[in-house]
Amino acid sequence: MQNSDLSIRYAGIEDASLLAELGAQTFAETFIEDATPEDMAAYLAAAFSLEKLTAELSDPLAIFFIAEVDGHAAGYAKLHSGQALEGVEGQRPIELVRLYVSRKWLGRGVGQALMQRCVSEAREKGFQVIWLGVWEHNSRAIAFYRKWNFREVGEHIFQLGSDPQRDLLMQRAV
Repeated sequence: MQNSDLSIRYAGIEDASLLAELGAQTFAETFIEDATPEDMAAYLAAAFSLEKLTAELSDPLAIFFIAEVDGHAAGYAKLHSGQALEGVEGQRPIELVRLYVSRKWLGRGVGQALMQRCVSEAREKGFQVIWLGVWEHNSRAIAFYRKWNFREVGEHIFQLGSDPQRDLLMQRAV
């Protein structure tokens, strides 16, 4: 990313509005063609409301990072410790709940920087496994995770509005 200043910082409650907007924007950019308008609208309203993001940012088990390029939000990531889904193996797991990059910044190192920060944070906090769910048809994300040595360990249903979708569960050692 020549000529740009990429930084990763922790997010706090004051970032709730930014994360709600950025989350809805990046999710819609990625999946708008794969969902009905009703399902997309229902999911965006439920997952990215200001109240929802404020609550998530207040959760002591959650860690959020914001990637900024030249002072502008380009993406964000959310880690969450707690109970892993069935299929995830290993001690002290932490979930990579979201790794979202704005379309404008795809392929320009933002996702790599966010992932590196998440893996480093997990390691620093003593977690041994990082895991995630990814839609089975999101080939770009699956390829990205495989480059980071994630391997498939199971599946679960991700509810997008009224549409139950199959997510792959993937994990890697920290």
